[in-house]
Amino acid sequence: MIEQKQQLENAVDQALTFARQLGVDQAEVALGKSTGISVNTRLGEVENIEFNHDGAMGISVYVNQCKGSASTADLSLEAIQSSVRAAVDIAKFTSKDPFSGLLDPESLEKNPLDLDLYHPCDYTTEEFLAVAKECEDIALSSDSRIVNSDGAAFNSHSSLKVYGNSNGFLNSYASSRHSLSCVLIAQQQQEMQRDYSYTSGRDVKDLLSAKWVAEDAVKRSVERLGATKIKTQESPVIFAPEVATSLFGHLVGAISGMSLYKKSSFLLDSLGTKIFPEWMEISEHPHLIKGIASAPYDQEGSKTIERNIVESGVLQTYLLPGYASRKMQMASTGHAGGIHNWFVKTGDLDLPGLFKEMGTGLFITELMGQGVNLVSGDYSRGAAGFWIENGVIAYPVHEITIAGNLKEMFMGIAAIGNDIDPRSSLKTGSILINKMKIAGQ
Repeated sequence: MIEQKQQLENAVDQALTFARQLGVDQAEVALGKSTGISVNTRLGEVENIEFNHDGAMGISVYVNQCKGSASTADLSLEAIQSSVRAAVDIAKFTSKDPFSGLLDPESLEKNPLDLDLYHPCDYTTEEFLAVAKECEDIALSSDSRIVNSDGAAFNSHSSLKVYGNSNGFLNSYASSRHSLSCVLIAQQQQEMQRDYSYTSGRDVKDLLSAKWVAEDAVKRSVERLGATKIKTQESPVIFAPEVATSLFGHLVGAISGMSLYKKSSFLLDSLGTKIFPEWMEISEHPHLIKGIASAPYDQEGSKTIERNIVESGVLQTYLLPGYASRKMQMASTGHAGGIHNWFVKTGDLDLPGLFKEMGTGLFITELMGQGVNLVSGDYSRGAAGFWIENGVIAYPVHEITIAGNLKEMFMGIAAIGNDIDPRSSLKTGSILINKMKIAGQ
């Protein structure tokens, strides 16, 4: 890895050096190399084995505020120089954009931290297949109602990312990601239901066991048997942690630079205003060791820092890469490429405690469709889960639609449970919202 790291950094340096020789005002180069394996088994048989070895260099140059970009998978000096020339030629035909360009040098990360993100797996192909088969075998033999499988999958990937620009930044870091999943089909009389479970992490040693994944997938699939529709009504709703993350995903989209400067966000002009209940806190921690979304710097070389996103219910920051920050005349926030390990403040209640707090209502474990309008905040998605009566699960439900408006949903959060899903980079417990529309029968 050290040798490859040096080779890739040299290639980036060659591109930047040649761009300077051609007299460009600014230049930036991003280069990534990834390797990995994905195996799939189904009903005890090998269904798929896929190896990948990918990589490419992306070059952007800025000439008189005109941007040109080109890329190459060939890292020979001749190919690199040809790509830089192509980027310069393209810049001659693009329109001027006063907001284009690099981050100021003072915004760049001078001393990136080692966050222990690289843990390659040395399993053989046979060992990857053995784990996937073990997971599926345990699932298929644990409950007679599990009648079929959509398979088990084991994925392991490593990457090395290099970024450099003409403002003096040139750094790289390696990372890895591993996951095991299983998808099952349960049957009761003529009814069939499907569900899954998974585990993931930077280090394969940190994954939950194949037995845990199998048993969790069985539990989820079997519990859905007997699902029915419910009547159209308004009621409280609890989002399970694995779907609650999507609510905050909509928050990310609404406070991100492009949505804001294009005026296509329901949270336009909301900085410094209350968008959640007063007790709500959301914080970001980019430098967690082995964190799923940790990063020593963002895709533009910007510093990544711990910050409060929401404090006492009030929005504290937008998420601004360089271009958006210049458009909005604000400072960049180190979010080129996404967010970094969000933590949502939880309460003292576990999931059964949330059920009791709600009394009667809908517990959502699956969401379907993309009926979310970030301009207006209108929210409408297909859902499945369980109906809660007198604080306990009464029966599973499916084929329903939930609807509301994200502004009202955010302000209507009544409690957040302490049942955090550790697998997600956005860590939250189950979320109780006081009222939503439910379309059923």
